[in-house]
Amino acid sequence: MAETLNDTPLIPRDVLFGNPERINVSISPDGENLAWVAPLEGVLNIWVAPVGKLEEARAVTKDTGRGINSYFWSLLPGTLLYMRDTGGDENFHLFALNLSSGESRDLTPFENTTAGVTTVSREQPDKVAIAMNDRDPSWHDLYVVDLHSGERTLLARNEEQIAGYMTDDNFNLLYAMRSLPDGSSEILRYDGDKWATYDTIPFEDVLNTAPGWLTADGSVLYFWESRGRNTTALYAIDVETQEKTLVQEDSRADVSGFLIDPQTKRVQATSVNYLRTEWQVLDERIQPDIDLLNEQIEGDIDIVARTFNDDIWVVRSVSANRVGVFYLYHRHDREITRLFSVQSALEDKPLVPLWPLEITSRDGLTLVSYLTLPAYADPKETGRPSGPVPLVLLVHGGPWARDSYGFNGAHQWLANRGYAVLSVNYRGSTGFGKDFLNAADHQWSRKMHEDLIDAVEWAIEENVTTRDQVAIMGGSYGGYATLVGLTFTPDVFVCGVDIVGPSNLETLFATIPPYWQTFYEQMVRRIGDPRTEEGREFLASCSPITRVNAIKRPLLIGQGANDPRVKQAESDQIVAAMKKHSIPVTYVLYPDEGHGFARPENDKAFFAITENFLVEHLHGRAEPIGDDLKGSSTQVLEGAQDVSGLETALATHESVERT
Repeated sequence: MAETLNDTPLIPRDVLFGNPERINVSISPDGENLAWVAPLEGVLNIWVAPVGKLEEARAVTKDTGRGINSYFWSLLPGTLLYMRDTGGDENFHLFALNLSSGESRDLTPFENTTAGVTTVSREQPDKVAIAMNDRDPSWHDLYVVDLHSGERTLLARNEEQIAGYMTDDNFNLLYAMRSLPDGSSEILRYDGDKWATYDTIPFEDVLNTAPGWLTADGSVLYFWESRGRNTTALYAIDVETQEKTLVQEDSRADVSGFLIDPQTKRVQATSVNYLRTEWQVLDERIQPDIDLLNEQIEGDIDIVARTFNDDIWVVRSVSANRVGVFYLYHRHDREITRLFSVQSALEDKPLVPLWPLEITSRDGLTLVSYLTLPAYADPKETGRPSGPVPLVLLVHGGPWARDSYGFNGAHQWLANRGYAVLSVNYRGSTGFGKDFLNAADHQWSRKMHEDLIDAVEWAIEENVTTRDQVAIMGGSYGGYATLVGLTFTPDVFVCGVDIVGPSNLETLFATIPPYWQTFYEQMVRRIGDPRTEEGREFLASCSPITRVNAIKRPLLIGQGANDPRVKQAESDQIVAAMKKHSIPVTYVLYPDEGHGFARPENDKAFFAITENFLVEHLHGRAEPIGDDLKGSSTQVLEGAQDVSGLETALATHESVERT
């Protein structure tokens, strides 16, 4: 039993922030092959092996840049589809990979274009419907593309400001979503030769209401619905009669997950995620399978892939203090075979629990939150420390996203270094109903930030920490929240770590990617309107850049030079303002990264710097930076002298960029 922090073995950063061994495991529709993402010469690539013959695994891509994370099987045997951008610019191209020949074809070979898959067809498996914005950067046209030749055929020219399409397996246009000038949206239905309004969704429901998918025979449309209710429910709509039937609902949280029959595409189970994910089986035919998996596999189960005949499942175990493990389940034999873990090097490390909890905001909202404690501080694993410890408030991005239960590498890292870690689903987080989400409108730096401060007060009252040892850290909106914390509430936090966070909301709006046009009115109505003088004044009042001279505490900033969402200028300008006021800041730039850090060398380098920054102010423990900058593109533009060991590490560091 660990009595002090140093009694707990230090988990090396190489294990925490290096490449995973295997992730994103899937099985081909015909059940012949498994695929996963794993390192090849230090870069994540796609690997394939015959089912039952893992020893024959081979890398089928040879990426040498930021790696490949996103892929899926087409319905054409032996063909994988994967996405790749360049240097984090988010201009994702779609590639088709023929496993027999090894040929990889860019199906969207156009500059400054981002692609999205609309339909993978059972009827025409050698084709795929792809939306791409090469003609107009703001709007995506829809094409049918041949997987063999790459030839594309225009299916729909986007002249109606459509945000997304739905087709059947013969690539007939069925439905589309369109944003309206007031922030509401329309669902359109294709009536032979033109689009007609099928349904209208008010602004307050837009983020919670949308068509889901059609059954294979096209007779039923599954639909996410929040109109006339708070939490999102799943409904089934009879396409012919328009009769709507409730499939699943929950008063605490949105219905968000689902399992569908691979052949019929009818829903078989749904899930809600309140404190943890809870599944409700609707199809009694799979109930014995779910029961067996729950009985035999430790932790929560997640069914991540199924064959077309539904004979084989790929299942992943989910646990907060155990690394994920993948299994192969043969349904007919009821046989479960362990494949491999995500990171076997973590299996014997001192991982700690993640505690779900509810915190009440000052105006009565329930904030679902998650707390991790250092092992020595909670030896009996009660979810409360034996005495107060330093705390890192770790704020999620989005803000239209959420924190959830499960393995969290950042929580484990910080707890192992001696810090309690608290993540809060502040108002505006998704999954808890539209009222909770809409309560964040025009509340950036206001009630959204008050929720975070209320969580800090809860931690102090519960003796988790003391008022003089709380830090704030986050990425994207979490980075913005960090800047708000140090400018709007300068006495609350002893230091902050901002990763790709905006500092000026007006310039953020001015530089958003053109293909976000479909979401622009939503952002305006939820954050503030840069098109009016009143709106600009409001955005300025919410922007940390206007309060730089209030900063009293140390700040570390990490930024990707190619970030298309939060441009480098967002970090540049607050650093310049801090220098003008003679306020110290450490500024780290990655020239080959975008909105967050994808390369493990960069990830490890930045968190080596972060770890040694935190130890100066929170007084936990840290591995020296040592040679952890090696192989990264780290550039420290300001304040290297303020982080222990950073100047020494930089003296021998040569920045290495990959795209």
